[in-house]
Amino acid sequence: MQKKNLETFLYSTVGVAAMALILVAVNVLTGAVRQRMDLTDEKAYTLSSGTRAILARLDTPVKIRFYCSQSAGASAEAVFLKSYARKVEDLLVEYKQAAKGKIVLEKYDPQPDSDAEDSARLDGVEGEPLPGGDKFYMGLAVSMLDLKESIPFLAPNEERLLEYKLTRAISRVLTPVKPVVGVMSSLPVFGMPSNPMMMQMGQRGSEAWALISELRNDFSVKRVEITADEIEDDIKVLLVIHPKDISDKAQFAIDQFIMRGGKLIAFLDAQSLVDSRGQNPMMGQMGGGGSSLLKLLKAWGLEFDTGKVVADLNLKMQGAGGRGNQPVDQPAWLSLTAENIHTNDVVTSQIDNLWYFVGGAFTGTPVAGLQQTVLLKSTKQSQLVDSFLAGLSGESILRDFKASGVEYNLAVRLTGRFKTAFPDGPPAEKEDVEVKEGDAKPEEKKPADSLKESKEDSAVVLVGDADMFYDNFTIRTMQSPFGTMAMAMNGNLNLAQNVVEQLSGDNSLIAVRSRATQNRPFTVVKRKEAEASALYMAKIRDLQQGRDEAMKRLNELQQQKSQNQRFILSPEQQAEIENLRKKEAETSRQLRQVQKDLRREVVSLQTRVKWINIALMPLAVTICGVVLAIYKRKLTAAR
Repeated sequence: MQKKNLETFLYSTVGVAAMALILVAVNVLTGAVRQRMDLTDEKAYTLSSGTRAILARLDTPVKIRFYCSQSAGASAEAVFLKSYARKVEDLLVEYKQAAKGKIVLEKYDPQPDSDAEDSARLDGVEGEPLPGGDKFYMGLAVSMLDLKESIPFLAPNEERLLEYKLTRAISRVLTPVKPVVGVMSSLPVFGMPSNPMMMQMGQRGSEAWALISELRNDFSVKRVEITADEIEDDIKVLLVIHPKDISDKAQFAIDQFIMRGGKLIAFLDAQSLVDSRGQNPMMGQMGGGGSSLLKLLKAWGLEFDTGKVVADLNLKMQGAGGRGNQPVDQPAWLSLTAENIHTNDVVTSQIDNLWYFVGGAFTGTPVAGLQQTVLLKSTKQSQLVDSFLAGLSGESILRDFKASGVEYNLAVRLTGRFKTAFPDGPPAEKEDVEVKEGDAKPEEKKPADSLKESKEDSAVVLVGDADMFYDNFTIRTMQSPFGTMAMAMNGNLNLAQNVVEQLSGDNSLIAVRSRATQNRPFTVVKRKEAEASALYMAKIRDLQQGRDEAMKRLNELQQQKSQNQRFILSPEQQAEIENLRKKEAETSRQLRQVQKDLRREVVSLQTRVKWINIALMPLAVTICGVVLAIYKRKLTAAR
């Protein structure tokens, strides 16, 4: 009996030990291979195809030194940063696996007065101070041979850009040469030098736009004349701003630049407020006309009507100029929010506020071989209005506004292989040569050879407004004891910098999307408010139409009277005036009632949403708990 008990004990002990060894072995094996399952609809936690393409081209090992203060204190900030650091480390491990041995990952804990802290400083990684006074390091340095690119601090609020920053750093050590960006514009974006004659009149020259100053921090910026007939080969990205009256020769130069593999960013305009050249002073704040790349757009399958601008009731801004200098609605001045911005694209993922001034829209369908991505768009409560009308006043647009139900494309990106817009070669030069009788005709010049199709995939970004990058529309300056300070009023400059930075990098960076936003705003309330506004404007039009008809009738009755009775109201006129007053009163009452009803509906909808958000989840948990309790009770009773 004792022998049997001993055997049972030994078998049990061996079985438990064997099971423990198996579990340890499984944990070790599974821990060595990190694999995540991405269940998000946007695939927010999966390496993009662009990142994998760049990693697949690595032929030399790339070292990534990741600095993280793992031994930091237990404060709430430190715990939060450590949690985010684990996400960064998981992503770095995915990079290492995707690179198939071409990435060497090193981890350091930069404790105070340690070799790791000295190494972090040498690599350009900076510590962020915590409330307690300690510094928390969370940055990295990417190096290949003698080249190095640092990310001083990985801010958790930029998690959606984490993959892009890592991939961009790897791409920069692969191609260390500073990209050259060409800028072509009919506007004084590079500033205006001081003229001695103008200085005597109290006028000084102007400095370069903030956009140019910011680009010079990261790129080699070259000025390209609007009349250029060739784009230099060292220019990688060409930035075209308001190409007013651009010639076919200059468009051909841009066309061949794209055929050679260059990237184009064009800020066109339907009605430029900044360009006031040749403007009649009596015209006030009228714009200086539009700009387009007509022949290039036609070859790409798109249209940009410089005679039409986009007006939107949902996005309208307010500007000065009303009675008593009161703010007035400007439906052609648009304030774009996250709903109108492609937040799943790296160019616009961190931008939720853009100002768009009297800009146009891109219509049409790209030709075969080109893929279109819409970066900015209007809402369906929008309409295309005449450019001239948009420059007069916002009231003139609102009076006859009728929503088209179309979301107009305000900014798009085309990718793919582009075909030339000049299949017959460069445009012929106009030469006025007088041929006398008997003289031989001049020899016709044969067109020079030109590229007919881009050698590889390229990209073109088109934006329908150039005013949005003017300093007065992007930054606010103020004087301080430390000098002039500039504050951004919107994300316009960030948009331009992001586009240039993306297209100047590796081609595969275009495909690197940002981490998808997990914030899904509720838009039903805004749609209800838009419906209210549309109905309200329809009522206003009815009121104004009735008023105009009554005044027309009064004028007709006035003309029928004799000269002596011109200032005497006839019974018909008195009755007409009384009807007009009644109509105005009734319409005003209806307008107030419509506003109350629609406001009541909006408030009711907001209340329902709040209660659903507050009570739905607790209610669901309670129901599940009750059902589980009943089920367990039945199982217990059955035993």
